[in-house]
Amino acid sequence: YPWDKSSLKSMPIDLQQFEKLDAYALKVNVKNSVEDLVTALLKQARTDLEKVRAIWMWICHHIEYDVVGYHNKSQLSCKAIDVLQAGKSICEGYAELFEQMCSIAGIQCMKLSGYSKGYGYKMGQTFTGDSDHAWNAVYLNGRWHLLDSTWGSGSVDDSFTKFTFRYNEFYFLTHPALFINNHFPDNSNWQLLKPTLALKDFENNILHNSNFYTLGLLTAHPATGVIQTENGKAAISVDSRSSMLFSFKLRGIQEHGLMTLKKHGMMLEIYPQKTGSHKLQIFAKPSKAPEDVYNCVLEYVIECNSVDKSTRFPKDLHQPVGPSWFSERQGFLRPSHLDPIIHTNDGRCSLTFTLGKDISVLASLHSDNSSLTEDMRRRHIMQIRRGNQIELKIHLPHAGDFVLEIYAKKKSDPGNYDYVFNYLISCLNTEVKWPAFPQSYSKWAEDYEIVEPLSGLLPASRNVQFKLKMHGIAKVLVQADSTYPLTQNRDGYWQGTCNTSGCAEVFVMVHENANHSFYSHVLKYEVESQ
Repeated sequence: YPWDKSSLKSMPIDLQQFEKLDAYALKVNVKNSVEDLVTALLKQARTDLEKVRAIWMWICHHIEYDVVGYHNKSQLSCKAIDVLQAGKSICEGYAELFEQMCSIAGIQCMKLSGYSKGYGYKMGQTFTGDSDHAWNAVYLNGRWHLLDSTWGSGSVDDSFTKFTFRYNEFYFLTHPALFINNHFPDNSNWQLLKPTLALKDFENNILHNSNFYTLGLLTAHPATGVIQTENGKAAISVDSRSSMLFSFKLRGIQEHGLMTLKKHGMMLEIYPQKTGSHKLQIFAKPSKAPEDVYNCVLEYVIECNSVDKSTRFPKDLHQPVGPSWFSERQGFLRPSHLDPIIHTNDGRCSLTFTLGKDISVLASLHSDNSSLTEDMRRRHIMQIRRGNQIELKIHLPHAGDFVLEIYAKKKSDPGNYDYVFNYLISCLNTEVKWPAFPQSYSKWAEDYEIVEPLSGLLPASRNVQFKLKMHGIAKVLVQADSTYPLTQNRDGYWQGTCNTSGCAEVFVMVHENANHSFYSHVLKYEVESQ
């Protein structure tokens, strides 16, 4: 102890080798005596490990938890034969039956009792008085091993009125360093740990349910179940064997948090907006699992002493925030900004990525206190493509917190864009007031580039310089009150000047072919009113 992270079991076992035996044990149907049941089960079991496995599988699939008996223990017999014939019992009866079946099979087995973090457990509670749970230890290959057939068989609903068979492999020969997480034996020798854990630490430690380990999660920080905020903030991190997806709920809602994915785990900052106790749940799923199959893996209680009012996240912010292995998998490689939050003082920022093959990108800005239409929100972002590089130039319309949402699709795919990830862009400078970029039309190719003017709002009655990078076209005109041609220089840039007098809009138009008289609009600028 602590756990070496190598295996969830206390001895190396290959579950596939048990497949035939497991299937056989499930079909055995003997209820008249414990001896006859064991005799039938052992027909297919040779080694002690196989004998224990057959007994374990049979109990987990044939004895249900007695929710009525639990509330009325005086009427309940936990003798092995009574448990067998009733087909139901409480933990005491499961452990009693297990011990007797092992004894008949010639295997040393102990019934253990102690405290458990099971039904009704409250985070951070203390344990006093009599023990509340029973389980077993079996002696195999020269060592003792732990198992809990009650918890291996299934679970009880929140109201403790209904039991559901749901087999749980985790509680068969569980590694003692993991078993101690929710089983504290009356006799500390039966922790099978060196050094042993003190009751106080058992009480304080975070409860990892079996999902935590079976999904391949390794550690959670902090290790205690109750977290005190510091300056209104609590920080949690989880390490996993492989790339996982995570989500969280604070008081049942995913809010007041900033979660970032790591290659092997995640980090979460929580900023409760009320003082007091808050329940925080953390959920996880393998990256390949279907959309909504998240399992609860951790629960914390956050004690908030003071609220950080300055850290509030826009309601449009999606978790996780920032780039990660997930956005990389969707084709956004080598991000210029690795942090989830981008701070800008002058209201401008620029992000670059290397894109995977055949990817088309869409980006939009969202803010809680903005009256901008969706079209205008998009126009505060300019996309520039250079080969497989993409740059997103952003000019914020005002100070505040903005969500930059990034969507993608395959160019060859006619369907809609799929959401990939988002950033939080923060600007505190109240002087900031950038106009939108010019409006572009469908003939504006994704690798064209505006050098100037970047502002979609031109000054009135002025000469304005134009410099645009476009290729594969014959002629470029700027249409204001009059028409101004641009000329192409050696570097392939189209340059020239236009005067904005007497017009409210300025258009850039192109001739794609010198022999055609047809012009296509590519850009539109507004002109400030006089």
